[in-house]
Amino acid sequence: MISRIFEDLDNALTKDPAARNRLEVLLAYPGVHAVWGFRVAHFLWRNNLKLIARIFSSWVRTATGIEIHPAATIGRRFFIDHGMGVVIGATAIIGDDVMMYHDVTLGARSYVKGKRHPTIENNVVIGAGARVIGDITIGHGARINANVVITRDIPAQSTLDSSEFFVI
Repeated sequence: MISRIFEDLDNALTKDPAARNRLEVLLAYPGVHAVWGFRVAHFLWRNNLKLIARIFSSWVRTATGIEIHPAATIGRRFFIDHGMGVVIGATAIIGDDVMMYHDVTLGARSYVKGKRHPTIENNVVIGAGARVIGDITIGHGARINANVVITRDIPAQSTLDSSEFFVI
């Protein structure tokens, strides 16, 4: 567990040029705090302590401005830069080495039970204000620029911005 904490701190230092040292990231990066809080809530969720997981998750949202449902699945070295307004739904799946900026939504398009939220493969970057909606897949290495609304699968290694891609 300690090695994962250091991995997250070092990941923030790598992905954010404004980050100066581990202590600063440890004390002042709400995106990192939200991911750590998610991991605790996810552990509780998986161990059938769902109400406690939801209460803890709500506390983390209040403290960080970042809402991650405890049932979501998140890989290693996930980094949320700035973070305020990020929402990640219950059936979202996020791979390794994903970077997300503020005000991003990984949301649903329906009330149907089952998989309703996006799958984000490894090495994806999602820009500020992007909305990725529905049971879709964002392929490995894709780059989603700011303020794009996406409701269909995006191939690996794609780069999308609002002038190219506004899919509803």
